[in-house]
Amino acid sequence: MTGTPRLTDRAALMRNRARASGDLFLHRTAVDEAKDRLSMVNRRFTDIAVVTGHPGLWADAFPGAYVTRDDDVLTLDPQAHDLVIHAMCLHWADDPVGQLVQCRRALRPDGLCLAILPGGETLADLRTALATAEIELTGGLSPRILPMAELRDLGALLQRAGLALPVADTQTLTAEYRDLRHLMHDLRAMGEGNAMADRLRYPTRRAVFDRAGAICRDMQERPLGSLLARFDLVTLTGWAPAESQQKALRPGSAQARLAQALGTTEKPLSD
Repeated sequence: MTGTPRLTDRAALMRNRARASGDLFLHRTAVDEAKDRLSMVNRRFTDIAVVTGHPGLWADAFPGAYVTRDDDVLTLDPQAHDLVIHAMCLHWADDPVGQLVQCRRALRPDGLCLAILPGGETLADLRTALATAEIELTGGLSPRILPMAELRDLGALLQRAGLALPVADTQTLTAEYRDLRHLMHDLRAMGEGNAMADRLRYPTRRAVFDRAGAICRDMQERPLGSLLARFDLVTLTGWAPAESQQKALRPGSAQARLAQALGTTEKPLSD
């Protein structure tokens, strides 16, 4: 990473996580999602590894699993696991592809990599409101919320990491808060406060947050005392390549036409 701009201030991120004191509802939802996905896989996993910034929560959820932090270099032995879960921390990675590559290397052939992280439109209204308020009141703009990757881009990470049979989808959650400060307090309590490397290093004026809250309510057409926050939980699954896996047929090798299989009449397209 030498000479490469960093997205995350790791020291600040570690402090934020150490101070986490809330319900961790977003992380608990991710635990439930992981268990639900695994229940649909017709396989019993015996050597599980979990990469996470909240080891206690995930160790309780997967007893006997090897739990490790999401450092730049993961402490995972090659081909030591049949399941690796990257749990709610890929969004903080400076090199997300590198994280997934390390997960793939830790998998035995036909082992499963499952990653869950916020993405998509997560906190989009908050991002817009804070940016608008800061520009109005200070004439400047500073990074406050992580850039959230789109579903298509996150799915492409699986292929770039060398994982087979990639699948990416999203679950959208909406939470209601009294006001902007209530929302920000909840984010800090989950260890998800601002830990961006280029963040402001001095306190923000109270007026900026007051104005951002008003802008957010106007955007959502919410009454005073009510604010909505959107969280898109993206789930990524991919398998370590193995000879036994299904493989796509060579283009042009089909023995029957699609129209024949569907029982319809094939019509040529006009020029």
